[in-house]
Amino acid sequence: MRALTGAGAALLLAFQIAPMLAARDDPRAATVAQGLAAIGDPELARGDYVEHCAGCHGVQGLSAPAKLPELRGRVGYMMCTAETRAYLLRLPNIAKSRISDNQQLADMLNFMVFGLGGDSVIPGTRPFTASEVAHERPLALTSASLVAERRRHVDTAIRKCGAPEAFRDFYKTR
Repeated sequence: MRALTGAGAALLLAFQIAPMLAARDDPRAATVAQGLAAIGDPELARGDYVEHCAGCHGVQGLSAPAKLPELRGRVGYMMCTAETRAYLLRLPNIAKSRISDNQQLADMLNFMVFGLGGDSVIPGTRPFTASEVAHERPLALTSASLVAERRRHVDTAIRKCGAPEAFRDFYKTR
């Protein structure tokens, strides 16, 4: 049996996640499916996430009890304004990633946002593009307090994007 790659694998992943949202009559299903379908090589995107991000954020995007932001069901809220999107791209581990190809990095971020953050994606959210990544990478957050920056953008996501008040916490309290 031949493994699926490229658009076929992205669509398969979309069809696995989107029905869960659609089953709840969630309007985010189409947005999540489109975001996942934008990933050129979903297997590579997931592998990049595991290699570069999962050590701290967890393979499933659940970092608790570590004091690191949990991604599952949460990171999509950070896509609702130009400033919060840019913040994600300017995080040092993203902007200075060893992944030098901007499309490959955009694909990994789209896996994170639409794959792991699916429940938090707002309808109409656009996937990251290589040009957006290329534009923001040189503006990496290096001297700013990451905690203060995160707090500022989380406040925006709560105020403007419908993120729950609990989004202020690094991870969901159970």
